[in-house]
Amino acid sequence: MPFAEKYGPWAVITGASEGTGQAFARRIASEGLPSILLARRLEPLNDLANSIRAETGVECITASVDLAAEDGAQQVIEAVGDREIGLYVANAGADTNGAHFLDIDVEPWLNLMRINVLTMMQLCHHFGGSMRARRRGGLLLVNSGAAYGGSSFMAAYAGSKAFELCFGESLWAELRPYNVDVLNLVLGKTDTPSFRALLAEKGLPEPTDWATSQDVAEAGVTRLPHGPIHNQGQEVDTAGDQRRARILMIDEMTKDVFGERVPD
Repeated sequence: MPFAEKYGPWAVITGASEGTGQAFARRIASEGLPSILLARRLEPLNDLANSIRAETGVECITASVDLAAEDGAQQVIEAVGDREIGLYVANAGADTNGAHFLDIDVEPWLNLMRINVLTMMQLCHHFGGSMRARRRGGLLLVNSGAAYGGSSFMAAYAGSKAFELCFGESLWAELRPYNVDVLNLVLGKTDTPSFRALLAEKGLPEPTDWATSQDVAEAGVTRLPHGPIHNQGQEVDTAGDQRRARILMIDEMTKDVFGERVPD
């Protein structure tokens, strides 16, 4: 099935104003799929949408939303309106604080958790329910290697990404019978404006082995049907394969406890 047919008629991309979000918008448009581009800053979104329309003829709609707000998910839902969403790309949520958990006020960490956990979960519930009913669609969760374990400077970020990892894997198992794809795209070092700014602030050199935003978008689009996890940059993703096998095993065990739902 062509990409735009399986994941159309509209995609939603959060954090689309720069970096991997912009790359996803361009890559998805190259498949002929229109997108709703969302971020706090509207000007770069409008510039991106105009560029995509001029280069591909594919429609893009933009809206300014604050995913860290208590009503962040509702802002997205209102921006989408009655458009049918076949692909949700949860791309926002980088940690720009670069601090130990106790060294700054708690509010920035709460904002990060709202973006990476609460708003993301609400939108997966909202869009995923319609996808399940239609028996097609995709949820693409842009994740981080921080999901695999905590470390200093990353307490809240790693915690939020660990939730996203397990949540996405569980959704993959739950939605497989309904032909809805779920992918955790786990990134390593990636060349994004926010990461560059953090390195500059800390006086650190830029890595020589980081992935480009275009690499990330290509991996997301091509690996989406092959969830629940892909470690970007790994041609042979042994760790991802092992987690997939573990999820399938646990899924069979939980069916014995809770019973197996037969798709309607």
